[in-house]
Amino acid sequence: MRQVHKATTKYALQEIASTIQSDLDRRNLSYEEALNLGNILQNKADLLPGDEIVYAVSDRDSYRRTLELYLRDGILTQAEQLLLWEERRRLGIGDEIHNLLMEQLLAAWTRQGKSVQIHAFKGGKTNV
Repeated sequence: MRQVHKATTKYALQEIASTIQSDLDRRNLSYEEALNLGNILQNKADLLPGDEIVYAVSDRDSYRRTLELYLRDGILTQAEQLLLWEERRRLGIGDEIHNLLMEQLLAAWTRQGKSVQIHAFKGGKTNV
């Protein structure tokens, strides 16, 4: 955990996340321990500049994978937004983190030449 607090770049955090994943795979860490460390790591990543995504065992990464699944076809429908809202509620992901992940994913996809169409969500509970 000390390494996480000392990290000054998202790359350094990604290296730590990879070590956590390896320790989890070798069963040197329990899933709960890895999840706790991953959540702390993600919070530290929020404080660092850049729009790179840090991949780590965490609630945020679980949500990111779900979000990527819904965005895979390049369209985010109203029904998918409602399902995402439910997933966010279940994982405790707030609007700020959701919007940050959307911005990071859209920036990465734009750099790859992909586009995403997001349908307007009228009268809903989410702010996409």
